[in-house]
Amino acid sequence: MKLAIGSDHAGYRLKKEIMKVLDELNVEYEDVGCHDENSVDYPDYAVPVSEKVATGEVDRGILICGTGIGMSISANKIKGIRCALVHDVFSAKATRAHNDSNVLAMGERIVGPGLASEIVKAWLGTEFEGGRHERRVNKMMEIEQTSDKE
Repeated sequence: MKLAIGSDHAGYRLKKEIMKVLDELNVEYEDVGCHDENSVDYPDYAVPVSEKVATGEVDRGILICGTGIGMSISANKIKGIRCALVHDVFSAKATRAHNDSNVLAMGERIVGPGLASEIVKAWLGTEFEGGRHERRVNKMMEIEQTSDKE
């Protein structure tokens, strides 16, 4: 599995912690930035991460900002992205098992590094269950296709 990871200035410190977890898990990743705590705009990092996932250049993405909200909204504007804003382990598992999320968003001001580490491990370690959930995911993706035509 290969990931793309990105943050804005408000998520930079947590991103660095998550990169350590990815290193420990031997997960290959590309850091698209930002690279310090100077103020930047979260869409400038959500979009490249999401585009890499959408094109298949990477398998999944992780985005971090202050709350995760701006990153998740921005990511979900990219066709093919199912970004889930997650701040607990149960939701991390559920969004993979039931929604086949391909991008994870978190907020540094909401979760600390310990919990974020557990969220990432749960999200990476949970497979999509398919079955009735696949039908629902397909319906979500059909909405995306239909809204493009209007």
